[in-house]
Amino acid sequence: MIDQVKIGSFLKELRKEKGKTQEEIASMLGTTSRSVSRWENGNTMPDLTLLVELADYYEVDIREIIDGERKAENVDKETKETLLRIADYADKQKKQAIIRAIILFGMEMICCGLTIASGLLVLRSKGTISAGYAVIPMFITVFFSVAVVINAKDYTRKVTKKSDE
Repeated sequence: MIDQVKIGSFLKELRKEKGKTQEEIASMLGTTSRSVSRWENGNTMPDLTLLVELADYYEVDIREIIDGERKAENVDKETKETLLRIADYADKQKKQAIIRAIILFGMEMICCGLTIASGLLVLRSKGTISAGYAVIPMFITVFFSVAVVINAKDYTRKVTKKSDE
């Protein structure tokens, strides 16, 4: 079990050993000092890529950070490269899920607009145009809505599964 408070205390100790402020660490990592503070207080954990960068900067094994204490051994170059590849893969999956969500949401909005336009057309036609013309885009809108939810659940399931491993 990961002890975030212990990890946070260890990260704070490592930062102080280097004589750095939270702002300096945040700037180096391209994040905010608020994020660094949250890590050090044990409220959140840094992303995997940031853990690798922190381990490199503090010259400790990534396992030492995860354990929240120093170990005698150092992580070898091959392990670091593997972790970086895993982090890159996770980032690619995240980007793909976001792109899918944006596309699906865009399609959903287009269909929603078509539903409204066709509904207005049917209402203005005073019975000369069938209501079926408004129902078809409505069903397509529902389809894209369901696709957005499935995409989000699928991504969430993958992230949850990986964090449980």
